[in-house]
Amino acid sequence: MPMDLTFTTVFPAPLGRTASPPWLVALLGPGAEAPLERSEEVRAGVRDRLRQGGYKPTGRGKPASEYLVRAAGEGQLRSINVAVDACNAVSLHSGLPISVIDLDRAQAPLRIAVAQAGASYAFNPAGQEIDLEGLVCLFDALGPCANAVKDSQRTKTAAETRRTLSVVWGCAGHEARLERAGAWYRELLAKAGAQTEPVDLAVASM
Repeated sequence: MPMDLTFTTVFPAPLGRTASPPWLVALLGPGAEAPLERSEEVRAGVRDRLRQGGYKPTGRGKPASEYLVRAAGEGQLRSINVAVDACNAVSLHSGLPISVIDLDRAQAPLRIAVAQAGASYAFNPAGQEIDLEGLVCLFDALGPCANAVKDSQRTKTAAETRRTLSVVWGCAGHEARLERAGAWYRELLAKAGAQTEPVDLAVASM
């Protein structure tokens, strides 16, 4: 079974013209009803996964799913767009980090591999960078563009986005949770009017 789950999504209109429905926004709250619950075992498993290449998932480098828990608990997890909201809702409740990128801002081919020494990218409009050495990442033809900690600003969704690629980052021992999270994720997107399609990406040995 693959370590990660990947699929593409096509939205019926650009994200800037597609408001998130109230039922999806409601899932961004920590007490929302969801088919999955976070667990300490999953949190530890995700961190172990990120350590495989030598990365240290602590402090500001911890998995994005852990940031979501804190933000939701403080009432700071707000709606961004339907693509990101669905991603955040599933990540929040499953405990698995998820990346979502704009396919039209990335350049094929896409693959998953561990970033080498010196690799980095800006992850926000201010140009702040994350050191990627040893971190398993999604790569396009130009280099790393997403991971379980922070996605690249270069390929993030925008108002004009209509096609995305999602990566649900899994971890050993929780393969069933990965499948359940991916299925629920795709159900939410379908309910929001989008079409999804599983894809297989090349994965470098790790």
